[in-house]
Amino acid sequence: MTRTCTFCGIVAGEIPAEIVYTDDHVVAFLDISQATRGHTLVVPREHCRDLTDIGPDRAGLLMRGAVHAADLLRRALEPGGMNIWHATGPTAWQTVFHFHLHLLPRYTTEDLRQAWTHREVPLSSLSPLAEQIRAAAAS
Repeated sequence: MTRTCTFCGIVAGEIPAEIVYTDDHVVAFLDISQATRGHTLVVPREHCRDLTDIGPDRAGLLMRGAVHAADLLRRALEPGGMNIWHATGPTAWQTVFHFHLHLLPRYTTEDLRQAWTHREVPLSSLSPLAEQIRAAAAS
């Protein structure tokens, strides 16, 4: 546990939270800042900072927990849909540096704003970018 990490404190039971799902690998609790009714955070029990730190095995376990928590939200609250959201790094609006997923039950198409604008580009203009990303796998 990282003593200064709020989410580690919640996982350890040292900081109060409304926990809605837990298993051996994750804890899911209601976000204290409800963007929508039932807004839930799913966190790994073991501290990891962000997407670059979680690793594929823990990510799989976390996603399994998120699916279980989302099913509970769906059955209990009957939303019309659900968003899952994550931010890695301050530029992406990460404010708590313990990996977490946001589950956002949706009741209308207007209860949240989309976080980005769409800028359609020609497929051919994506080739250099794709080549750069594929090259990272080779190095």
